[in-house]
Amino acid sequence: MGARMKINLGCGKQPLEGWVNLDACELLGVDVIHDLESDEPLPFDLDSVEEFLAVHVFEHFRDPLRVLGKLYEVAAPDALLTVKVPHGASDVAWENPTHLRPWFPSSFAPFEQPYWWREDSDPSRPYRADWKPVLIQVLVDKALYTGVDVEVIRRDLFQKRNTALELIGTVQAVKPARLPLKELQEGPRSELVLTERPQ
Repeated sequence: MGARMKINLGCGKQPLEGWVNLDACELLGVDVIHDLESDEPLPFDLDSVEEFLAVHVFEHFRDPLRVLGKLYEVAAPDALLTVKVPHGASDVAWENPTHLRPWFPSSFAPFEQPYWWREDSDPSRPYRADWKPVLIQVLVDKALYTGVDVEVIRRDLFQKRNTALELIGTVQAVKPARLPLKELQEGPRSELVLTERPQ
């Protein structure tokens, strides 16, 4: 496959035109069958992918960091990965028995190497990818919060369930990977986005 691909990860029954649609199952519209949690490397050239999309996929992974490492190998420098997951304080995050962990805005911090500055510098530490979080969007129920002061919404995010519905985290591949140094942490930009509650 040529350089500068866009890959729709775990596309399921929602393949996208113009993307390489990847899933573990052979479904209509799937271009590449691959289990992201397998030991097999992705069937793409190193540094060949400019963009990844993962819509309601990462909450199903047993080891998200391992998957991030596989994606990093084939990511071009500055490639973008967009991850959409249920917010951990929403009922949706807990109702589906195939969801293995809740996700919160801070869940994207371990994607980057500077996060690991407190950890042992042992070179055998398995996670070596460096995905810098650049934007975290918190999707909030429009029906409840249209016209409401943003500070009230931010307070409710920490006090009430189902204020936030979903998260969209956009991270960028840093190549070569940075060192695990605290001073290299920048922190992502964050946004509140009013949206319709999914049906």
